[in-house]
Amino acid sequence: MNFVTRLKAQSTKWTRRLAMPVLALALAASFATYECVKPAAARAASASPAAAPLDADSVGALLSLDKAMETLAARVTPAVVNVTVTSRTKNEANGRQTPDDMQQFFGPQNPFGQFFGPGMQQRQPQIEHGMGSGVVISPDGYIVTNNHVIDGAVDIRVTTSNRRVMKAKLIGADPVTDLAVLKVNATDLASAPWGDSKEVRPGQTVLAFGNPFGFRFTVTRGIVSAINRANPDPTDRSKPGEFIQTDAAINPGNSGGPLVDARGQVVGINTFLISSSGSFSGMGFAIPTQIVRPTVETLIRDGKVSHGRIGIGIADVTPENAKFFDESSATGGVVTQVDPDSPGAKAGLQIGDVITEVDGQKVTDAGELQVVVGQKQPGTKISLTVLRNGKSMTVPVTLEELGNHSEGTDRAGNGEGKMRWGLGLSNLTPELRDQIQAPHDIHGAVIDQVQPGSSADNAGLQRGDIILEVNRHKVQSAADVQQALSKVAKGEDALLLVWSNGGNTFRVLHSPEGA
Repeated sequence: MNFVTRLKAQSTKWTRRLAMPVLALALAASFATYECVKPAAARAASASPAAAPLDADSVGALLSLDKAMETLAARVTPAVVNVTVTSRTKNEANGRQTPDDMQQFFGPQNPFGQFFGPGMQQRQPQIEHGMGSGVVISPDGYIVTNNHVIDGAVDIRVTTSNRRVMKAKLIGADPVTDLAVLKVNATDLASAPWGDSKEVRPGQTVLAFGNPFGFRFTVTRGIVSAINRANPDPTDRSKPGEFIQTDAAINPGNSGGPLVDARGQVVGINTFLISSSGSFSGMGFAIPTQIVRPTVETLIRDGKVSHGRIGIGIADVTPENAKFFDESSATGGVVTQVDPDSPGAKAGLQIGDVITEVDGQKVTDAGELQVVVGQKQPGTKISLTVLRNGKSMTVPVTLEELGNHSEGTDRAGNGEGKMRWGLGLSNLTPELRDQIQAPHDIHGAVIDQVQPGSSADNAGLQRGDIILEVNRHKVQSAADVQQALSKVAKGEDALLLVWSNGGNTFRVLHSPEGA
């Protein structure tokens, strides 16, 4: 290679070495030039500081509330357990684990929802798995849950929030109140204290704990929407009401978990919801501790609960029907039926009697009366303060044990009758009696038509109901009812005693316009 050729090659080599640095310098210069001359909008798009958070002083109340809720949740959660159950299948046809009595409670379409989490499908013939919640009430391992969570269980296990899994023993269960007590072998468990549900008021803050849909150890917050809600189960009137209604979200799997107040005290045990979809829609219900605590204490002591029974049907005294019973305060429970040979019948109680006190304790409504009587032992002699035709008297009653009393359902009757107050009536013939399955000691007139928008419709009357009394006087036929209603003065209301859904209730017919 000659000198010229070598010089050209050397020149090319250095050119290649310098090309990258020169290109890099050129790019840097170009970028610097762009930064100096780029539009203001382009420069602003890079990194302006974010807006400052709200000053703590301006939201101090909210921060304090959040801190209080965190403290409350942290205090109660360790006392909540997940309850997993292996049970015998009671209804393979629908693949659900709900016991037969709860299926009847909620109906075939289950409008109230179910309190079992996921994983509920049949795993094998005659065996199924369910999930619910519970709350530890003592460090030595006593746990409260719902009866329908553990009904039919062959194996029960609980899991604590720190992932401790223990086999549980069933101490006792009470289908009437839907409560059960479990026991695990432990001495150091976190527990929740009892609160007094009688002090609970609508609008009060409450938290619901449980394991909805298998999402373990969930807490929701809401208020007490209402108290003293009646038993919604038309198939068994022996079940007590007095439920606490809340809008703290309760979903399948929450059943048996605690409802607590702002101090972390258990004021109720979550038990069911009312929903067209089976999931929470703003109406959850809890058994109040005024029922839970004495029931649990009896189950721990005796392993079972016996409930006292008078053998009467009762309803609330309301402002609209109180005048028919000469009761000015509109409180107490009015007797709607007296079972033959029952303690109430033997004591001389009558339909239309208003019970205002039990052993000197005032009762505000039928639900409270039922709770007070149901918590007493069979064989107990109690003293009832009764208002009869405006006169107060004392009636001693010796309670008997509450059994399982199945109630019938109303069915539509047929026939023709003259419309009055929006009612079409027929005589209660043997054929109609069989058709609507009315007991043989029931006598009166059958409703076969209810005019929409009428007084009867507004009073909740339905086809198949039987009118037994009008304004506290017994009736035996459709003509008796028509005659009695025709005597009601213009502008006056009428009180009917009606057999419906297997029991007696009082209904007020408000005077129609122009009648």
